[in-house]
Amino acid sequence: MGPALGELTEGVALLSAMVSMPEGSLALLERRFAGQLDPDYYTPQQEEAAEPYLRPWTQPENQSSPVPNGGQKQPLTPAQEQDGLPAPAAGERPPIQAPSPAADTSHPVEAAYRGEILQENMAGASAGLISYGYGKLRNYTQVADEQVAEMMARGMNIHLANTQEPQVLIVHTHATESYEPYDSPDYDLRNTWRSTESGENMIAVGEALAQELREAGIGVVHDTTLHDYPSYNGSYERSAETIKGYLSQYPTIQVVLDVHRDAVQREENLIVKPVTEIGGKKAAQLMIITGSDDGTMDIPHWQENLQFAAQLQNAIETDWPHLTRPIFFCYRKYNMDLTTGSLLLEVGTQANTLEEATYTARLVGRSLARLLNENRQPPDTASQAPADSAAPSQASTSSAASTTPS
Repeated sequence: MGPALGELTEGVALLSAMVSMPEGSLALLERRFAGQLDPDYYTPQQEEAAEPYLRPWTQPENQSSPVPNGGQKQPLTPAQEQDGLPAPAAGERPPIQAPSPAADTSHPVEAAYRGEILQENMAGASAGLISYGYGKLRNYTQVADEQVAEMMARGMNIHLANTQEPQVLIVHTHATESYEPYDSPDYDLRNTWRSTESGENMIAVGEALAQELREAGIGVVHDTTLHDYPSYNGSYERSAETIKGYLSQYPTIQVVLDVHRDAVQREENLIVKPVTEIGGKKAAQLMIITGSDDGTMDIPHWQENLQFAAQLQNAIETDWPHLTRPIFFCYRKYNMDLTTGSLLLEVGTQANTLEEATYTARLVGRSLARLLNENRQPPDTASQAPADSAAPSQASTSSAASTTPS
């Protein structure tokens, strides 16, 4: 790899969810939310005085909230039951449990370069979370918790047309993000967790997600552009142009997912691995990020993105309890101004393995496919254009090819 990627990560203590920050926004977030951020998500050395408008958490953890459709799911087909994924959950939800110890101790790291990996189930047992169904959200905005809860409870707002044209776009602003090679208690301090090989980075994770959607009859375009290589700076600007190209080429696209992996570092030589176990296998926990607008973000349809995020997380949690971390709701843009069904997905952290991440992508894809198929337009309206012509994301096309628009 080029030196730019190695230099970027060397010796840097990364905030959880902030490794994916658009250029120039990290300092803004620190000013707004330092001192307010949960220590699980924030490096202590970087704390600063909180802005006066920030308020303490007041919402009780055990707030009751509706579970849409009683949490019922469509049964799996025989082919799905034989594809290696477990059956969705049924009955009572299990308690949040600590993950099993690291399974691989056969690849020791030289003591001089050894760092510690802390495995942790980050499903959200702490107080101060807003709930909807089985999902939870951390509110890092000035929007009142009650207003956020009301938006989350509005129901499903994405309704796919009955067409084989592409309706989901998967992209990677930071495609070269990668993972630990082993389920180990230690990591090598020299690791940059970056790779330009599509079988080792976020492209592999995005493809696992895309394949589940395709198998469920949903048209998908998976873009494999390395927007962060050879230059990391400007990644979001480049991915914005890619997204705009696809929306123009395929006006049927209603959902745009920017798939990343997170990075959580608590101490200088300690990184956190968010993990749970589903069907007897370790799965990297997913964090959905959706942005709000305080008048400076220019995201006119941020409420629709939040609405979709809540529905997606509840669908995942209905099927696979504790697979997700709380939604990260913040003042970030992440190209979410381009569509009304736009989310950023953080699949695990640098401490997870690729196997854990792709397993999660398949589980998430299964739940997303169910959610989208259960909420398709009625057949008699399939040929009609979406009602909200102001939303630039509503539209379609055919292939599931991994291409970049010209």
